[in-house]
Amino acid sequence: MTALRAAGAVSTDRPIIFYRPTETADALRFLAERPEAVPVAGGTDLMVGVNYRHIRPEAMLDLTAIVELCTWTDEGTAIRIGSGVPYARIVAELATALPGLAAASRTVGSPQIRNRGTVGGNLATASPAGDAHPPLLATGANIEIAAPEGRRTVAIDDFFTGPKRSVLRPGEIITAVTVPKAAGPQQFLKVGTRNAMVISVCAFALALDLDRRTVGTGIGSAGPTPLRALPAEELELPWAAPAGLTDATVERFGDLVAAAARPIDDVRGTAAYRRHALAVCAARALRRTWRAAFEERSAEWN
Repeated sequence: MTALRAAGAVSTDRPIIFYRPTETADALRFLAERPEAVPVAGGTDLMVGVNYRHIRPEAMLDLTAIVELCTWTDEGTAIRIGSGVPYARIVAELATALPGLAAASRTVGSPQIRNRGTVGGNLATASPAGDAHPPLLATGANIEIAAPEGRRTVAIDDFFTGPKRSVLRPGEIITAVTVPKAAGPQQFLKVGTRNAMVISVCAFALALDLDRRTVGTGIGSAGPTPLRALPAEELELPWAAPAGLTDATVERFGDLVAAAARPIDDVRGTAAYRRHALAVCAARALRRTWRAAFEERSAEWN
């Protein structure tokens, strides 16, 4: 205990108020009455600080009993995922409709973390290293936010405002994320010191839309916020003649993704390494999705 206090541990003497509502409206009322309350779903970020006694919330709002937040629905062209749906269910139930998000979900922590952790919690934390963020950016997801005065929808492009900061206001709750169904192959690639239970050095997501002939991108762990690589998305690709995708075009795509990143040097990797890794990941993702999209012609490219 002495060592923990010396390291900045928080006193555990006072009791914590714990509230577990079954309706979103009740949760919002509790937050209005107790603005210091911390919402918790999976708790995979929050409870680390609590267990190490670095933080001690005065009140906690458990969202796991709110049915609306723990279900997903098929909206036709998109899937609406409640903010409390865990990664494990996304992997098991939505891999066909949302392959990029499912691929990212598979890389999150351990099986225990995937059973508890949620996309809603990932968004609320707003970490630049959040694994769910790149595929949400690549597919153009929308975030649904509830407040006492009503609900609003925020495009994923507008959600992040800085490192671990977002447009989420005090007293608000993320209720759902709506993700367009895949209109083509998708990829998620993550670079880390090992394959599992690691914060990414960098991550990249790509989504091909074969109907619109567009490419969506998402970059993680290489900027103050998750990012898109807009110049790469605007690169002209040979949609009418898929076999014409050249190595030069693929490499140019990777270079444009790397240039769009805003990395720093830290304990996990240098900025230069992150840019290099992103270029490799982006080129690899484009090749893989392109071949998957035009499989009948892939033999011509080997």
